[in-house]
Amino acid sequence: MSINKPVSRRALLRTAGMAAVAFPMLNMSAHRVFAASDTKYSSRAIDLVNSTQVFDMLSILAPLGPMMLAAFGEHPKRDDGMAVSEKQLDDILACGVDVFHPAVGLGADEAEGFIARMNAYAAEHPEKLRRIDSIADLDHLKKGERVGYIIGIQNADHFREVDDVNAFYNVGQRVSQLTYNSRNLIGTGSTDRSDGGLSDFGVAIVDRMNEVGMAVDVSHCGDRTTLDAFEVSKKPVLVTHSNVRALAGGHVRCKSDEAIKAVGKAGSVMGITGVRNFVSDKEPTTIDNMIDHIDYVAKLAGIEHVGVGSDMDLDGYDDIPEPAYSALKAGYNAKYAFRGKIDTDGFDHPKKIFDLTDGLIRRGYTDDHIRMVLGGNFKRVLGEIWKA
Repeated sequence: MSINKPVSRRALLRTAGMAAVAFPMLNMSAHRVFAASDTKYSSRAIDLVNSTQVFDMLSILAPLGPMMLAAFGEHPKRDDGMAVSEKQLDDILACGVDVFHPAVGLGADEAEGFIARMNAYAAEHPEKLRRIDSIADLDHLKKGERVGYIIGIQNADHFREVDDVNAFYNVGQRVSQLTYNSRNLIGTGSTDRSDGGLSDFGVAIVDRMNEVGMAVDVSHCGDRTTLDAFEVSKKPVLVTHSNVRALAGGHVRCKSDEAIKAVGKAGSVMGITGVRNFVSDKEPTTIDNMIDHIDYVAKLAGIEHVGVGSDMDLDGYDDIPEPAYSALKAGYNAKYAFRGKIDTDGFDHPKKIFDLTDGLIRRGYTDDHIRMVLGGNFKRVLGEIWKA
C-alpha cells in the first residue's frame, strides 16, 4: 500500500486486521488512580466510576497505532493487527469503563471476518473479556477484573438481504449503524451531498432489526435518514457517538436539534464523543467543551438521554505515528474539517472517564445524574431494544 495514497480508517482496519482473521460538588480529597500517573481525581469521582457500570458506546479495544502502522508496512509484520496485548488488557481493566462497543466502519466483504475476530477476544481472554449479548450478561462483569464488549459494525452494507440481519445476530452482532458516511442501499451518510432518507429496503432492515432485537444506530447517517429511522423504528434508535451540531460550527457529523429531540421522544440515548472537530470549531477545545454537549442534550432532550461514546481507543488518535496519522485524516471527506489534533484536550488517555466525571462534578451534576450519563442510560435503552 502506498503511503502517499489517502486511506480511510476503514481501509486501514481492513488491511491491518482482516488479514489476521483469514480472520479500542467537588470533593477536596484526591487520589491517584494509576500508580504510574501523577494525576489525581476527587474521591467522589473515583467512587462514582467504581460504583457504576460504565459504558463507552464507541471505543476500540485494540490500540489504533500498531494496527495502522501495520497497514503501512511501518510496523514489524504481525499476523493479527487487531490483537489485544496483556498490557492493553491491563489498561482496559484499569480504565474505569466496563462495557465497550468496538465497532468499525467496514464493507460487506469484511463483516464476517471482523465479527469472527471480535468473537475470538472472549475465547482468547475468557477471564477478562466477555461478549455481551443481553442485559443478563452484564451480571458476569466485575469492575477492574472483567469487562464486556458489544459487537457492532459502523455500517450495514453486509445486510444484502433482510434475512442477513438474523444471520449476523446469530453470530453475535447486537448493534449496527445503518450507513457510514456515504450512501448505501439502506440510506444516506452524513457527508453525502443530498439525503434521500431510508429506502424501502432500509425500512425492511429496520423492521427486522427491531424484530430480532438488534439496535439501530444512526451516528453517521445523514439528517433525513436519521429522522426516518426514528420515525419507522418501533424501538429506540441509538446515536452511539455524535455531538451537538449547534456547538460544533454546524459540523455534518453532529446531530441537529430536531434529531436530538427525536432521541428524547423515542426514549433513546446519544453518546457524546471526544473527537475534536465534533466538539468545537474553535480553540482551545477542552473536556469542558465536551461537557457543554452533555449539558445541551440534557436540557433539550433530558438527562435520561445522554451518555458517552468516545469514538477512539484508550489513548485517542494523536499518538498514532506517521505516516498513518496523516493518512487517516486525509482519507475522510473534506467536510470532516480536521485541524491540528484530533483528540479533545483532557480526553485523550486511558483514564479519561475519571476526568469526565470530575468535570461533571464541577458542572454541578448530582451523583444519580452522573451515573446515568456514565452508563445507566445506555444500559436502560439496550435492555429495551434487545428484547426480541
